Amino acid sequence: MMVIAGLTTAIGVGALLVAIGYRLFRTDGSVQVTDVTATLPKGARIVSTAALGDRLAVTVDIGGATEIRTYDAKTLKPVGRLKFAVEP
Repeated sequence: MMVIAGLTTAIGVGALLVAIGYRLFRTDGSVQVTDVTATLPKGARIVSTAALGDRLAVTVDIGGATEIRTYDAKTLKPVGRLKFAVEP
């Protein structure tokens, strides 16, 4: 019984080490350097930025109105825009 339990534990630890090694050393192809210039409206300023997995979120203040723009982290193309407005 102890041999079976020991082998099961060894196989489990081995599988865990293989999974960790795979994630650490795998490559997603060649890395490309990309230069992108995103334009903002005149008078706008960036309040904050955040990386959210495969997305980049940029919080922008445009004349007192707050807006969150999201971009794809790999291609840097715009994905979405969330605008906030104050109720009248």
